[in-house]
Amino acid sequence: MNEPALSPLVAVIGAGIMGTGIAQSLALAGCRVRLNDIAEQRLQASLDTIENGRFGLRRGVERGKVTAQAANDALARITTTVSLEEACAGIDLAIEAVPEDLTLKCDVFRRLDQAAPPAAILTSNAAGLPITALAWATGRPERVLGWHWAQPVAVIRLAELVAHPRTAQDAIDYVSALARRCGKNPIVVKDQPDSWGYVANRINRAVRIEARRVVEEGVASEDQVDEIMRDCFRWPMGPFEMQRPGSM
Repeated sequence: MNEPALSPLVAVIGAGIMGTGIAQSLALAGCRVRLNDIAEQRLQASLDTIENGRFGLRRGVERGKVTAQAANDALARITTTVSLEEACAGIDLAIEAVPEDLTLKCDVFRRLDQAAPPAAILTSNAAGLPITALAWATGRPERVLGWHWAQPVAVIRLAELVAHPRTAQDAIDYVSALARRCGKNPIVVKDQPDSWGYVANRINRAVRIEARRVVEEGVASEDQVDEIMRDCFRWPMGPFEMQRPGSM
C-alpha cells in the first residue's frame, strides 16, 4: 500500500477553514472526498467556499490556475455527511481537522479507529499536539501519523508529516505520495511529545515571541518589524502580518 490508488477515498473530518481547504486540494488531485462535520450548515458553507471562496475553484479558473472542467470534476468528487461512521466506510485514508484540543482529537481518533477499515491510514492536521497520544488512542498505532497542512491550503506547499516511533514506513510512503499528488512537498519529521509545534510552528512561535519583545522594548513598531523581515529574509509576510485576520 505504498502508492495511492488512481482515485483514493478520503474522509476529511471537520469542515472548518483547514478541512475545507484540505478537501478542495484532495479533490483537485483526483481523490474522492467525504467531508464530515457535526453541523450541516458548516458543511454547506464549506462547499460554497470550495467553489466560490477567495482561493476556491472558480477563482482558480478565473486566474488560469485550473480549467473549468477540472473544477467541475473536483466539485463532483466531494460529498458531505454529518455521520463520521458514514464518512469512514470503505476509506483508504482519514484526515482529522477538528479544533486543536487533545481530548477532542483523541476522542475522534477512537471513533475513526472503530469506523474505518483496518488497513486505512489515520492522519491528523494537528498544529503541534503529540501524534503519539493520538496513535495510542487507536488499536492501529502503526497506521497513524500527522499530516500538517498550512492555510491557505490551495497555495502553501507545506506537507509536514509527523511520524511517531511506531508509524509504519509504508504508511509514511503512502501519505508522502498522496501529498506530492496534491502539489505539496512532503517532509517527514519526528514527533516530540514534550514540545509543541513540530518544526514549522515551533520555529514560528519563537519568532513571534521575539518580534513581540522587540516592539515592547520600543526598538521598532510592528510595521517596521514586518518590513525588515520581508526585506532581509524575503519573507512574503512579516510575523505580525501573519497574525492578522484574513492573512493566512
